[in-house]
This record gives sequence, C-alpha cells and structure tokens, in this order.
Amino acid sequence: MDATELSRRFGLGGAARLSDGPVARGKQGDVWRLDTDDARWAVKAPYNPIDEAEVETAAAFQEAAHAAGVPTPQVRRTTDGEACATLGGLTVRVYEWVDLGAPDELLDPAVVGSVVAGIHRTSMPAEGSMEPWFCAPVGEEGWDLLVERLIEAGAPFADRLAELRDELVALESWLEPPERLQTCHRDLWADNVLPTADGGVCVIDWENSGPADPDHELGYVLFEFTRSDPGRTRAFLDAYRAAGGPGRVSRRGHFSMLIAIIGHVTELAGNDWLVPNRRSPSRVDSAAWIGLTLDEPPTRAVLDDLLAAAQG
Repeated sequence: MDATELSRRFGLGGAARLSDGPVARGKQGDVWRLDTDDARWAVKAPYNPIDEAEVETAAAFQEAAHAAGVPTPQVRRTTDGEACATLGGLTVRVYEWVDLGAPDELLDPAVVGSVVAGIHRTSMPAEGSMEPWFCAPVGEEGWDLLVERLIEAGAPFADRLAELRDELVALESWLEPPERLQTCHRDLWADNVLPTADGGVCVIDWENSGPADPDHELGYVLFEFTRSDPGRTRAFLDAYRAAGGPGRVSRRGHFSMLIAIIGHVTELAGNDWLVPNRRSPSRVDSAAWIGLTLDEPPTRAVLDDLLAAAQG
C-alpha cells in the first residue's frame, strides 16, 4: 500500500506513514497502522477478495450501532463516500484508531451484556438468509472424514478430536432454524470485544455482520463470557435486559449458532493443519486454533448448566 495514496483516497491528512508491518493479524486479514498529521488510523487488508456490497452493509450496521452509543471505532469512508477502496490490487477499509487491551473472557459481564444489548437494539433489516457457517451442522460424515484424515496425517490432537466426535455430533442434534432474523454482528467472541483503558469495552471486526437470530447470538456470547458460572451469567443477563436487549436463552436450540460456529471453526482449523495457508501459516497456528475447542468444548453438560443459569 502507498501511504500517501491511501490517505488521499480516505481524506486522512498529510504526512502519511504506514507501520513497518501489520500491527495485528487475524484469520481473515491484517491490520496496519497509518499515522497522519491529523490522527492515527487502523487499515484492514483482507487475505481474500471481498464483496463490496457486503462491506457496505457491514459498514452501515457499524455506523448505526456507533450512532446508537455502542462503543466501536468509527468507520472512515473514502472521499467518494465508499466503505472501502482498492489500491494496488488490494481492497482496504479504514477505521478510527482505538488503543485496546488483550482479549479477556473474564471482562465485567455486566458491561459486556449492556453492550451486546445495544447491538441487538440497533435496528437494521436483515438481507438474505443465514450462511451455513452460522446455522448448519458439519455432520457425522464430515466429522468422520476430518478425524480420519488427521489420524492418517499424524496430527498430535487427532486422538482428542476423535474422543470428542460423538459429543460434537450429539450437539448438532440441538440445531434449530432461526425464528426471527435481524442484522447481527455474528463475531462477538472475546478477541472482538476488547477492554479499553477506562474499564469499558470496544467492539471491533464488524465485517461478518449479517442475518442472525438475536436469541442465537446471545447464546454463543453467554458461553464465551460466562460459561456456566451462574453469577456471571445472571450479571450479564440482568444488564442485557436492563439495557433493552431483545434476545432470550430459554432452550437448547438457542445455542444453535454456537454449535454451528464451533463445528465449522474446528473443521477449518483441522483442514488448515493438513494444508497450512496464509490464514494459518504454520501447523502451530492451526493446532492452537483447534485447541480452543478441545480445551474447553461446549459439551451438552456445559450448555445445560449454562441454560439452567440463564433461567435461574
């Protein structure tokens, strides 16, 4: 990227200077820091081509949430009003820079609950249907094939995944279709709800925004930030409801989004171990990624405890 051209396209100010390398790496792209005379900016560069219409939808949702008081970086549009720009064959997006802490699943649950309620209150119609990533099972055959390939390749975690296979298949029997769709963030894991210096949080990475059931999104966020700790669960839900959050977790099917995402993430991480790529450059990366599921799997027992806490 040319820093001067980037600054010109987005109207960011003079004396533009890009960081020497990415300041953060994700599974979908890199983040660079751009300094200008006016301010500091976060520049997101994806690994794969992006759909500009989807970028616009996500940007509009983030802007609406920001206007409604959700703590999130402001979207910076080009001087032509576009949410992204292509420079040197790379399509990039620019955001206000915010200093953030490391991911922490033990953030104040009341703070997180209130913020998630603000996102769910942000009214934006859903366009299209949910992608399989958020609602479809991997399936028995899919799990069997993955386990077989990993065992044959000598993956160090293959036996652990094989032991978990029956539980993962059983969880998928809980899946149910969404009842009401609205535009949701769909990526509210701890690495995207980050602490700020003032004790609050900031929600980043809105690029996966799209149709979802807020009940189902609430189910996976509850798992991420409270697990089956009844006190944390109650504090989260009390704050969520007090802030006008419309979602509820009252039955097993409300964990559908959690089960689908965990399944597809685990499958993707396993395949990345078999064939390293830019998303997971080394087998260490993919092994750590799949370890997130293997170390603390959302088993039926864990989710039943969480459901009981949510109803308590």
